[in-house]
Amino acid sequence: QVQLVESGGGLVQAGGSLRLSCAASGRTFSSYTMAWFRQAAGRERVIIAAISSIGGSTYYADSVKGRITISRDNAENTVYLQMNSLKPEDTAVYYCAGRLGSVLYAVRTSYDYWGQGTQVTVSS
Repeated sequence: QVQLVESGGGLVQAGGSLRLSCAASGRTFSSYTMAWFRQAAGRERVIIAAISSIGGSTYYADSVKGRITISRDNAENTVYLQMNSLKPEDTAVYYCAGRLGSVLYAVRTSYDYWGQGTQVTVSS
């Protein structure tokens, strides 16, 4: 089992950047595929990026391609989300999620472990 804690959210102006971090507990972090989801007010939680257990494969939603990079440091038990060229429509609560295994999934129900979320607000 793994516990996830996100950090790095905040208020940023449009065009700015943020880097979110997700620290995981446990000794088997390298066995987990990790993902970032976001949920805007009144909307569904959707995936924006995922990375395989050893970082060899990544997935990005079309809405963020070219602006967001997911990465991980298995030695530090941390997954990152670098967000650039932020837009007001990126405003949401961002969640880190994990699932045991090396296959990438883009479906929310495929992830078993979740963080508490971190708010990102982009002002225009």
